[in-house]
Amino acid sequence: MNDKQLLSTGQAAEVLGCSRQHVVDLCSSGQLPYVTVGAHRRIRRADAEAFLQPPLRRDEERSLWLHQVVAGRLATDTASVMETAHENMRHLRHVHPDGMATRWLDHWEELLNAGPDAVFDALTSRARWAIELRQNSPFAGVLTTKERQAALNSFRTHWKTDHAA
Repeated sequence: MNDKQLLSTGQAAEVLGCSRQHVVDLCSSGQLPYVTVGAHRRIRRADAEAFLQPPLRRDEERSLWLHQVVAGRLATDTASVMETAHENMRHLRHVHPDGMATRWLDHWEELLNAGPDAVFDALTSRARWAIELRQNSPFAGVLTTKERQAALNSFRTHWKTDHAA
């Protein structure tokens, strides 16, 4: 992550259109993720922008849930997951040589070439670009059927519990 992606609380306040103290309060309450650099809070630009987004729809949150499980696999078996994604990219490029999907495939290619840290961001971010990007995911086959089913079962329970009207 480069310094341009990390915002001070004051810069995040400008992005969010609120006071610096409100940003500090959001961080302290866990509503806005942050990292500590020395004694200072820093907020990823993508997290600040995602905070302005409306809540995820069910299908978007389900996709995020599954991709967070993929991120866990990436953390424990990086080489294999990255290789699977690269193989899937070759296949997807063959199936979709042009059209709208190529835009997303180009973006995934950039992230895969940038390495695991960039991929983690895309897999776990709530930013609109990541939500759209995950709709054309090159991570099919990373999870076993049993792992995928367990994640989906867990998601259904989560959705019923946390999103009950």
